[in-house]
Amino acid sequence: MARRRVLPGLLAAVALLIAATPAPASSGREMRIFPDISYAATVGRGHLLDLYLPGRRTANRRPLLIVMGGSGWFGDDGKAYAQSLAPFFTAAGFVVAGVSTRSSRQARFPAQVHDVKAAIRWLRKHAAGFGIDPRRVAVLGDSSGGWTAAMAGLTGPAFEGRVGVGGYPSDVQAVVDLYGPTDFAQMDAHMLPGACDELNRNFGLTTCHADPRSPESSLLGCPILTCPSAVQRANPITYVAKHAPPFLIAHGEEDRLVPLHQSRLLFDALHAAGAPATFYSVPGAGHDKSIVSPSHAVATVRRTAAGREAAPGTGRPTLETVDRFLRQALGL
Repeated sequence: MARRRVLPGLLAAVALLIAATPAPASSGREMRIFPDISYAATVGRGHLLDLYLPGRRTANRRPLLIVMGGSGWFGDDGKAYAQSLAPFFTAAGFVVAGVSTRSSRQARFPAQVHDVKAAIRWLRKHAAGFGIDPRRVAVLGDSSGGWTAAMAGLTGPAFEGRVGVGGYPSDVQAVVDLYGPTDFAQMDAHMLPGACDELNRNFGLTTCHADPRSPESSLLGCPILTCPSAVQRANPITYVAKHAPPFLIAHGEEDRLVPLHQSRLLFDALHAAGAPATFYSVPGAGHDKSIVSPSHAVATVRRTAAGREAAPGTGRPTLETVDRFLRQALGL
């Protein structure tokens, strides 16, 4: 009976986590779409991807942008986020892949990292058939999808797993992390006033992210305060190193689900390691995919490379901003 009482609140919370998506930008060209491709033994929708190719065919290989939407790890349909971004990025010359990974109900961590790495290997295996440049692969995600993108960019062979095809590399050359969690144990201490009460109501919890039924605890299969070694293994900041690919990070200052501090931690860790990163702290923005629209207030921008941080600047993390970042990071 208790399980039935929690379910409506949980579904409502998942709806909140899958925040409003910006309207698709017009590409001016038709896309070629290949939906529901299985990159591994399908579990629900968690091992499917959608491919979006530019309408204009060319002999040149195109860079690949992998997109994953967030759901607090409760959903297995993260590939849907790519639908709204694909018109813009295919018009800009990218192949876009929307990738789904298994939910925490289907498999515990590190299954989700195994899944995204399996998708990357599958895409490299089939790169020639879809006109993909396997040397230029970027990942983008929001919320738990941002966590997955960060883990794809930062983790190495220890997280390859046994899902899908082998024999191909799963590294990426650029990461776009939109308000993803980076250190589970530090989330509650930095929640905005009243935000933990909201999270408790929406998820049927009592102790915020530390609750045994929270998204993070559900992902790990243990209350996060009782399993520090598992938490550390699941934290992207654990794996930050000098050889990390370039990161673009954007986080809303009014985010009431994942505190802004989580992205500050990641940026500071990348800076300390000497890895390149750009961090947009966006005033007025919450936990919302529209953070990459031009409608928000001008953000504070921090940049670091080779262990040196530039003086803070200003700007907006729009789709055009993401495009410029990817072109520079991928050498386009």
